[in-house]
Amino acid sequence: MATVTTPTTWARLRSHFAVDAAVAVGAAALMLVMHALRGFPTLADSKGDNDSVMRLVQVRDLLAGQGWFDLTQYRMGLEGGFEMHWSRLVDLPIALLVAGFGEPAALVIWPTLLFAVALFLTVRAARALGGEWAVLPATVIGGLALYFVDLFPPAALDHHNIQLVLALATFLCLVNARVQRHAGLVAGACAALMLAVGMEAAPYVAAACATAAIGFLVGNDGDARVARGFGAAFAIVGAVALAATVPMRDWLAVECDAFSFPQASLAVLGGAGLAAIAATPALAASPLRRLAGLMVLGGLAAALLLAAFPQCLADPYADLDPRLQRYWLSAVSEAQSVVSVLRSDPAMFAGFYVTPLIALGVCGWAVVRERGDRAWIVAAAFLGIALLVSFWQVRGAMFSVPLAAVPLAAWVGGLRRGVKMRGGALPQLAMVASWLASLNIVWQLAALPLKPAPEAGGGDEIARLERCYALSDYTTLATLPAGLVLAVSNQGSTILGATDHRVLNGPYHRNNAGNLAALDMLMGNPHTAADTAQRLGVTYVALCRGNPETSSLRRWAPEGLLATLFAGNTPSWLVPVAGTADAPIEIWQVRDHR
Repeated sequence: MATVTTPTTWARLRSHFAVDAAVAVGAAALMLVMHALRGFPTLADSKGDNDSVMRLVQVRDLLAGQGWFDLTQYRMGLEGGFEMHWSRLVDLPIALLVAGFGEPAALVIWPTLLFAVALFLTVRAARALGGEWAVLPATVIGGLALYFVDLFPPAALDHHNIQLVLALATFLCLVNARVQRHAGLVAGACAALMLAVGMEAAPYVAAACATAAIGFLVGNDGDARVARGFGAAFAIVGAVALAATVPMRDWLAVECDAFSFPQASLAVLGGAGLAAIAATPALAASPLRRLAGLMVLGGLAAALLLAAFPQCLADPYADLDPRLQRYWLSAVSEAQSVVSVLRSDPAMFAGFYVTPLIALGVCGWAVVRERGDRAWIVAAAFLGIALLVSFWQVRGAMFSVPLAAVPLAAWVGGLRRGVKMRGGALPQLAMVASWLASLNIVWQLAALPLKPAPEAGGGDEIARLERCYALSDYTTLATLPAGLVLAVSNQGSTILGATDHRVLNGPYHRNNAGNLAALDMLMGNPHTAADTAQRLGVTYVALCRGNPETSSLRRWAPEGLLATLFAGNTPSWLVPVAGTADAPIEIWQVRDHR
């Protein structure tokens, strides 16, 4: 499990570049064949991946002529739409692929390419930690981990997959920073891009910045070189990202949930400050002076944040209406805490949390065994941050599970080497156990008997119905004249992707007004909801019986409009258009009383 950070090690790593790339490409091709044999089902049914569908809608709008700096989603929300908090940096490569190869091919190429890159980075990092013996485990454990988190199937356009790739690249560069001359520069650039893509990556960016700074504080001249490169690249790419994605008139605007002036200014201050301190001989001459310089820099960054952008320290959903926090955010699966996951779905807990916890233990043992080896400390830092995020919200497991594959592969590789060198039944048993313990699916299957039994009262019947994420579910709705549709938020993105209609609500916190208006109508009195529908210009009401959000709203408001329609009772202001109780979607048209 030892890590040797010498030029010879880097020469050996570089010599295996083609082999590792071939392994990653081969695994990606195998995954693609598996999807092809199944008929690429995710191209026709998102399975609830609303963000990927919405990203495709954004890309289509961009290709149709919507401005680069105009992130407004005009077809969702109240009249005029609302501005999305996503980055055009993700839209651009997808749009280029669509323009060059067509939409269906682009939907396959983009996530498959990202999977190959992610696995390549995983194998490279495992090789750096565990040597040649870790390559096979990294391929198997890493490939299955990437498949398990479900960020790379065809049509997966959500920005979390590119953020994971950038996080793995940053991690790999910092692991190899002492032996790869330009690793600091690449790590800083990837960290800045990760932040520019979305604020969810802020904890991993913070881990990268801390790694570079602490390495400089306690390290040698090589660590000072890394800090200079990391800081300079972080500052420059951060500034360029702001200029490239935000119009000049809004450069000073404060947006806490998207890359804007606060994030860019802190990147420039922190990155340039770190580079300057590391490049100044008088400051870098001793650990005490380095510490003083870093403390001053940290104080300046904290003062800037507290004085100019204190609102960005608040809960990111603080501005969300309390009713939306209760009836929408609380039901978002990826926003649940570890306690909620453990209580509601022990199998999910086992699949998402056990291997990262084991991997963190492996990192801790390796740090002790290797007497503070820098590479293992970096691995522990990144994995520890990812685990903390996943304890807060389960979406953090999308990072912690793949990151865990690297130390787990090194662990299994070390045991494989021991079996080869010494043999024996006990080492072989330990190796087999390590293989099994490193696979998420093993833990998930083991915990299935702990899964709570379904509630009585028709839950099984509803679960068998369509959840209305397939494009074919909206064939009838797509044939109707364009109008404004009222439906549960889970249907919003797919309605935009499958039809030419506008939709009132969707699972996006910036659409506060539209989501609240829809929630009030769906949960409110069926008769008084008519006035709101007329005022907002609602044309159609669409009901999906099998969607979990439908079940939740019925339970919370048993006398509301949604529950009334579900029971088969139609208010006088609605006219049935299509569908029956057995169809995926039932549609009503609002009577025009003007």
